[in-house]
Amino acid sequence: MSEPNTVTLTLTTDQALVLYHWLHRADEAGQLPTMHQGEQNTLWKLEGKLEKVLVAPLKPEYHQLVEAALARVARDSE
Repeated sequence: MSEPNTVTLTLTTDQALVLYHWLHRADEAGQLPTMHQGEQNTLWKLEGKLEKVLVAPLKPEYHQLVEAALARVARDSE
């Protein structure tokens, strides 16, 4: 069942991996850039949703996959 008033975002797998990696790294360091508990909860929920759909974080070569995704995303934005 879908939630009322939902928004659907479309990201490439590379974009999703880069976003997940940034969120996870900031969360682990206790440095999520939030000023309100609602912001923090939203970022946690987003991180959790990305974690459910991505397989890369479970792979032993995770860091190499992130580096490659970062390079492709950076290149694509030029």
